[in-house]
Amino acid sequence: MIIANFDFSSGKTFIIAEMSGNHNGDINIAKETIRAAKRTGADCIKLQTYTADTITLNVKSDMFKAQKGSHWDGQYLHDLYKQAHTPWEWHAELFECAKKGGIIIFSSPFDPTAVDLLEKLNAPAYKIASYEITDIPLIEYVAKKGKPIILSTGIADADDIDLAIKTCRDAGNNDISILKCTSSYPSLPEDTNLTTMPEIAKRWNVMVGLSDHTMGIEAPVVAVALGARIIEKHFIISHDMGGVDSHFSLDEKEFKQMVNAVRVAEKMLGKCDLGMDAKKLANRELSRSLFIVEYMKAGDVLTEKNIRSVRPGQGLHPKHYTSILGKKVKVDLSAGTPMSLDFIQ
Repeated sequence: MIIANFDFSSGKTFIIAEMSGNHNGDINIAKETIRAAKRTGADCIKLQTYTADTITLNVKSDMFKAQKGSHWDGQYLHDLYKQAHTPWEWHAELFECAKKGGIIIFSSPFDPTAVDLLEKLNAPAYKIASYEITDIPLIEYVAKKGKPIILSTGIADADDIDLAIKTCRDAGNNDISILKCTSSYPSLPEDTNLTTMPEIAKRWNVMVGLSDHTMGIEAPVVAVALGARIIEKHFIISHDMGGVDSHFSLDEKEFKQMVNAVRVAEKMLGKCDLGMDAKKLANRELSRSLFIVEYMKAGDVLTEKNIRSVRPGQGLHPKHYTSILGKKVKVDLSAGTPMSLDFIQ
């Protein structure tokens, strides 16, 4: 899979800074958020493309209120999304800002008209948000654009994931990745269930990643160790700004720490290697080997008293210890002599 200039065959983790509503309705903050994401080392800044009217209805009833034990409880959905949305007239400027800043940019569309807007801007990929994984017509419309498509599990069960992936593949799109996601804002470590990722990769034969809403940087690092190739995390310049998503976002300093930790984790994973390299060979000098530990005359018998396995590794391999006990030596040997099979009669 390739997204813009990011080639996943490099083995590098694709790190997405999710702006969401953290621009607080100010395009200058949005642009600075893009520049700040670049400073953290993120590979990508992601927007959300919707209006209040394309994502919900302006109905003042309890059915249209946020009331699931979230930070936004009691707010009407239309009011919340009107506050949080990224104005469509900003998109061209934000895409240009990202281009000049050298950071990849794409978005989560929430209806076909949003996809049409993003197509005009040559968005290199599409993200289907957690709550939209059941919107099969939207997924089909996106998949037919032939660009990489990233799906968040969030509220999905196995049947939902099956159907979403089948929809993409039936549309001729096999550039699919799945992000394990817990749709709580913030989510608790014990609800993260990162061991689901290898199962997703195996069951659906897709690239996996993590869309993380926990407080901190630990989950992305663990996710990379479990095979995540994409990490998405909400990003804000500073928590002092406040805003609709600030309470579960990382600020610039925190996000940079996360990026650095992920890059260290990548190095630690390295490659499967059971062979020897120069460092291992050098350190083998301190491994155990068999040494003569007291003076022996030619004809003396090797016993547990006069031969031992000690450091360094200049003598005979310890695997020979049992087999040479009781054998006679044919030369005089002083204490500290590395044992050799050549010494045995």
